Amino acid sequence: MVLAILALLVVSLLPVALALAAISDLFTMTIPNRISIVILAGFLVLAPLSGLAWPEIGMNLVAGFAVFGICFALFALNVMGGGDAKLLTAAAVWYGFNHSLLAFLVTVGYVGGAITLVFLLLRLRAGSVMAMGIPLPASLVTAKKIPYGIAIAIAGFLTFGQAPIYLLAMNAFQ
Repeated sequence: MVLAILALLVVSLLPVALALAAISDLFTMTIPNRISIVILAGFLVLAPLSGLAWPEIGMNLVAGFAVFGICFALFALNVMGGGDAKLLTAAAVWYGFNHSLLAFLVTVGYVGGAITLVFLLLRLRAGSVMAMGIPLPASLVTAKKIPYGIAIAIAGFLTFGQAPIYLLAMNAFQ
């Protein structure tokens, strides 16, 4: 019973937190720090309990630091928002330094590109879209930024099944 609850926490914490971040980013163009903190703290608590080996946990943290370094540089160049950088860093820790992190980051890039195109088209045609009766959040129409938290969340949903901690949690059910 305890293993099942632990596995459920592992499987659900990151996707739920990413969904909350995406919703917040869509409507307010901000990602609260507490979401990134919950994602990172959740990993630090659940990883050892789920059976992830200490060296692997260390490599997951190294992966997070590597992603943070890149995100910090992009933030300094005003290419990426601070909330997006923190969210991407916290999520990267769940993947570790392996193929699943690469899959996650590449998916973030592709989904982010598609979302950017969609949002730019919506902003270009905002009057027509709203005239059809489709409500658009004001932040979507007026902001100059793209809510990249949505892309990070979608990429997380699509690739989380490859993360080692997820695979360990799924093995607990078998």
